[in-house]
Amino acid sequence: MRTLLPLAALSLWSRRVTAALCVFAIAMSVALLLGVQKIRSDARESFASTISGTDLIVGARGGPLNLLLYSVFHLGDATTAVSWDSFELVRRHRDVAWALPISLGDSHRGFRVMGTSRDYFEHFRYGRRQPLAFRAGGPFTDLHDAVLGSEVAASLGHALGDGIEVAHGLGEGSFARHDDQPFRVAGILAPTGTPVDRVVIVGVDAITAIHEGWEGGARAQPGPLRPPSPGQGPGNGKITAFLVGMKSKGAVLQMQRALNEYRGEPLTAVMPGVALGQMWRLVGVADTALLVVAGCVVLAGFAGMIAVLLTSLEERRREMAVLRSVGARPAHVFGLLLLESCFLAAAGVVLGFLVAALSLAAGAPLLARRFGLFVDVGAPGAYDLAIAAAVVGAGAVAGLVPAWRAYRNSLADGLSIRL
Repeated sequence: MRTLLPLAALSLWSRRVTAALCVFAIAMSVALLLGVQKIRSDARESFASTISGTDLIVGARGGPLNLLLYSVFHLGDATTAVSWDSFELVRRHRDVAWALPISLGDSHRGFRVMGTSRDYFEHFRYGRRQPLAFRAGGPFTDLHDAVLGSEVAASLGHALGDGIEVAHGLGEGSFARHDDQPFRVAGILAPTGTPVDRVVIVGVDAITAIHEGWEGGARAQPGPLRPPSPGQGPGNGKITAFLVGMKSKGAVLQMQRALNEYRGEPLTAVMPGVALGQMWRLVGVADTALLVVAGCVVLAGFAGMIAVLLTSLEERRREMAVLRSVGARPAHVFGLLLLESCFLAAAGVVLGFLVAALSLAAGAPLLARRFGLFVDVGAPGAYDLAIAAAVVGAGAVAGLVPAWRAYRNSLADGLSIRL
């Protein structure tokens, strides 16, 4: 074996151009597989950590996934609104620690505007119960203050003190603008890797104030920015949804059942963890399909390696014959071809790891900015090492075919001349 190792290395070096092409093909397929797996795992972790510490999400009667989408991910729209009285009833319940209203329906240059209370910055959690942090400024203190997510500020170039206009509806080119009632940027949040990065947060009272005099989505008459009348409640007594935190985990199921059976108005209460699990199972089909495609690319790389080795066998007949003539047994020839396959696979794995790490490091800022996905490019983990071992093992298996062909070639066949 000690003799075969340098012999295999020298043999590959003599055919370095062909070997380099094989290594490159395997490296690209391994880099794709590792990159897809890394993005899959980080995307799933980021997806699951979008919201934490919230026990219930409550909205109008409808599907739990739709409620999760528009209240947490700010995708889609609610079928109907929730009364402020129902929110107050839940907020004042003895088992409820806190409740945060959510009012949607407006936008700022393509980014959602969310109305909520100042308590949102105190109680909302993401990741492993991480609180929201401010990169600059702080929570809104005035009726016309606004807090920007990190991506909103970065994409639009806003800074503290800038004036911003809110448009009615979600279209970036909306003509129904609240340009007579501008807001001032009071704070900019630090990146979270969640939909919070892509939202403009204002006070829930401000949502009512800017819609004073609006009917059917159109402005009837301009007016000064002022808070809602006492007892009126935000949004003319309506909000989109609200988040609930319970004092004890044992009361969560009881509250959920009570809200789903509430006769005052049709409501839906869902636990975020359960809804997130259901949603991941839906997108998991595409997630698995992407991994299968990456695996097929790896197999294609090894198929190319087998083809190259088999093609080169005809050119190496005399090389094999010389080895046999100086005393090499058929097992030595078999081991030589097998070692070459393992060398090619191992070199492809090493290069693939480097390509994957460099690609992820270079693309991490783009993934964070465009998709809110934070990729942690660190040392290979146990799963990555298992993939590496599996690829090298697959390379050895792939090398069995040309090795067996070389083993079967006889000395007389190697020395003969085919016409």
